[in-house]
Amino acid sequence: MPPPAEAPQATSSHMMKTTKRGRPFLKDTLDLFATLVVSLELTTNRQYFRTFPNSFTTDDAARNLASLKFSQSNRGPDPREPSRIVTTTTTTTFSMTRDMAKAMCQQFMDARLIENAADPGSNLFKERGVYVLTPKGLHVLERFMSKNGINGDHLARVFSSQPICMKLLHLERRSVDDEIIVSHSAITALFRRFVGRQPNYPPEYMETMDAFQKYHERSKGVALMDVSEKGAKGPVVHKHCFAAVTALEWLCDFTSVIGREEAAEMAAQFVRFGLITLVSDKRKNNDSAIIFTVRGAAGGANSSISQHGEFRCTAKAIYRVTDEGRRLARWDMPDGARPSPNSSAANVSNAARTSEDHSVDASTAEGAASTDAKIHRRISMTEKLNASYDPEKKAHKESNTDRLKFIMEEPQLRALFRDFLRSNFCEENLSFYLDVQDFKKSFSTTSSAIAANPAGRGAKSTPGQLAMEKHHEALIQKAFVIYNTYLAPSSQSELNIDHGLRNELSGYLSDVIQSLTGKTFQGRVELEQANAFNATQLQTMIRLYERIQTHVFRLMATDSVPKFIKTPRFLALKIKLVEEDDGPLADFPLMNSSASTPTVPPGLEASEEEVGGAYVTISQRAVTQERTQERPPATEHR
Repeated sequence: MPPPAEAPQATSSHMMKTTKRGRPFLKDTLDLFATLVVSLELTTNRQYFRTFPNSFTTDDAARNLASLKFSQSNRGPDPREPSRIVTTTTTTTFSMTRDMAKAMCQQFMDARLIENAADPGSNLFKERGVYVLTPKGLHVLERFMSKNGINGDHLARVFSSQPICMKLLHLERRSVDDEIIVSHSAITALFRRFVGRQPNYPPEYMETMDAFQKYHERSKGVALMDVSEKGAKGPVVHKHCFAAVTALEWLCDFTSVIGREEAAEMAAQFVRFGLITLVSDKRKNNDSAIIFTVRGAAGGANSSISQHGEFRCTAKAIYRVTDEGRRLARWDMPDGARPSPNSSAANVSNAARTSEDHSVDASTAEGAASTDAKIHRRISMTEKLNASYDPEKKAHKESNTDRLKFIMEEPQLRALFRDFLRSNFCEENLSFYLDVQDFKKSFSTTSSAIAANPAGRGAKSTPGQLAMEKHHEALIQKAFVIYNTYLAPSSQSELNIDHGLRNELSGYLSDVIQSLTGKTFQGRVELEQANAFNATQLQTMIRLYERIQTHVFRLMATDSVPKFIKTPRFLALKIKLVEEDDGPLADFPLMNSSASTPTVPPGLEASEEEVGGAYVTISQRAVTQERTQERPPATEHR
């Protein structure tokens, strides 16, 4: 549909970034894939005397990628006249040759977003082939459509007739090179998802299941088996084993790794962390073997972390879960037991945060993982989200304020809440609140010390004091970036706040700027004016910001949260949490919400580390599918 006449057209040029491996960045790959699928008409195609519904051909993909357009419309207030709502339409155009289109589709195959309909085991995008979406591809497509408000009625039959990946684990990546950030928390998240809540031995009757049921069984964790070998004193049985190739397929299908190479590197990290170990590799001497090796610093005396780990990508290689892997997976814990959030094992990432390059020649620092964790009952996310939750076990109805606090603390929920606010044109409330929180943390570390320093800025300072002063100047600028973004008249994301608060803030700034510069305050604070503020004046600004924060928090709690907890995406998440008690958020350490906040001023530490984490997205359609699918009762197959 053409955009309204009054809608300004946004045009931009964007070169697709590629990594050192020569592949596009993951986000570009996923967006281009979803844009392509939305533009395609998935039909029934025939090959090798077989028909494949909801499929497309190589020609279809190449034709669409040759001139692919995607339009996205956003409604919001006019920056020049906030009372007027305008629609801005952004059109993204892709153009590539047939060879480029085939290479891009090969990336889609590597990421397990599509597969060859006639030969699902093939990893090569062929010149004349028929392709279908994988469950992971459908999950990515659903997220894209939901985020961009795409109707997609023409894809309804695809979603209803094929399995969808219920939970997809996303691993955090570096913005510079798109490499996965490897940390203890990220490996813990990935490994627990990989092995499942309990050992996943496929049922004997699995071959009789339909596609939906088989996929549900696979999603529980990598398929395990017991392997018997000849020993000096008779047969030796190794429990909880799996084939190397099976592990790679599982990681590609249920996580955000973008190919078997990345999957093998993550498996090699499992070896390095002592979570899995090689049982046997009975390949013949002339068989080729691809071995991936990762390196890093070893852990402490009681740590299972080694300096390097290798993973053999051969058809005959068999690995098993180690005792350390069982402990980390919590297989042996009684139902309902969880490590205390304050225990050393639960927070080992706080003591051993790392930024590891997991390429073949990578090296980094890794702290020791303590193993003396106490077992406590962890309060589940289900309980926290239910209105009846009370930590003191007293009759108490949880308020929307309590819910909002919990939403703020959980990165996955906070991201979902942000999407909801964006769709209702009030995302600036959350952005302002979080920006002020981040500013306050930075300010408390440094600026109070500057204010108490009698030497002042003009006196001779030590290198440490100079670094503190430099950071203080950055804080001044940040404080007024917040003001000019959210509070200045006709600002980019102007908050709708109480007139009394707005007038009090404006009056204070007018008095300060008049006394410092002799100039009349015009509603915005220029850089040279901001630099004249001292720490005491900034503290007054913070107190005013905090009052506005309280106003914004109350507004979100009373107006936005009650609507948010009724949305289909939130309900889909809650349904899954109820079914699994603690659900994915309790199982997986998520990205630290304060990871970007420096604990000491720049220049006063030896190096700044990145913190890698993970989060899970849940498919609403898959939840609905699973609830409507009938599972075969176990009694029929005893």
